[in-house]
Amino acid sequence: MAIAGWVPIRDDLRAFEPYGAPQLDVPVRLNVNENPYPPSAELIADLGAAVAGALGRLNRYPDREAWTLRAALARYLGHGLEAAEVWAANGSNEVMQQILQAFGGPGRSAVSFAPTYSMYPEYARNTHTRWVTGQRAADFSIDAADAVALIAAEQPDVVLLTSPNNPTGTALPLETVRAVCAAAPGVVVVDEAYIEFRRDGTPTALELLPECPTLLVSRTLSKAFAFAGGRLGYVAAAAEIIDALRVVRLPYHLSAVTQAVATAALGHGEEMLSRVEELRAARDEAATWLRGRGLEVAESDANFVLFGRFEDRHAIWQGLLDRGVLIREVGPTGWLRVSIGAPSEMDTFYQAMQEVLDR
Repeated sequence: MAIAGWVPIRDDLRAFEPYGAPQLDVPVRLNVNENPYPPSAELIADLGAAVAGALGRLNRYPDREAWTLRAALARYLGHGLEAAEVWAANGSNEVMQQILQAFGGPGRSAVSFAPTYSMYPEYARNTHTRWVTGQRAADFSIDAADAVALIAAEQPDVVLLTSPNNPTGTALPLETVRAVCAAAPGVVVVDEAYIEFRRDGTPTALELLPECPTLLVSRTLSKAFAFAGGRLGYVAAAAEIIDALRVVRLPYHLSAVTQAVATAALGHGEEMLSRVEELRAARDEAATWLRGRGLEVAESDANFVLFGRFEDRHAIWQGLLDRGVLIREVGPTGWLRVSIGAPSEMDTFYQAMQEVLDR
């Protein structure tokens, strides 16, 4: 896509294309880290009832502060959190955009560590925040001493950490997060979009909220909760930090329907998370299968696996696509990422991958 020359778009945006993974009509789509299991008939009925209740009030604006939903999210998170310490938006993408609007901006900077989520620099670009990139180690971890040194040199207003990281699946030890919080002059954001898939013993940064007043921990219902189409992300932080996000939020940014459906979904949390253990086991099986073919696989605490290394990763990606399997060509050069799907989808991926490797 190219912006037409006569369109008076900002000069710094003219060369860019909209973000997004390919949306192709193929039999097996394992490229955007979705939960492959749809809601049950019982849950669909309850969600429908929630929508019906909201529809009767569509002539009125929704609750600007989404208190009922935020209280439900606080109960789900635990850790002694209250509704005033949780904020919700249309996906964690909007949460991140609001964070950069509130704490970034002209004359301010944000730091993250590559490879990581490719939308982060776009949030910075869109808010005129100077973007600074540190580098992860060869195993995709973050060296705490290197991170502290970069923060000392740059004095960023925002530090973005991702745990588990996308696209590598790497989780961070709390000691690294604690060291970054101690060094950072501004806010520290830990993006935990995939945290429900973490292996046993992997911690959550929610544990650090009481000791780190400028820490924000972002999550989503899109992944483990199988709610990608519902578009609901949220963040936990001190109530004073949440108040700063409220300053930049659009009025009525969460529709009454979104609030009602997300609240109903949280009421079925046990069911919606029932497949997590199955997906974790399938992730580990995928890592073992790929390693068994002589491939390098990054350790993952998410619902995907990053694997390589290929001299021509696009040829591998295309070979899978030719066989009806769509994965993601993302991350470091030579690597590919596959989302964990249902058993039949994974079997198709294995068969297609073997054929591509054997050719």
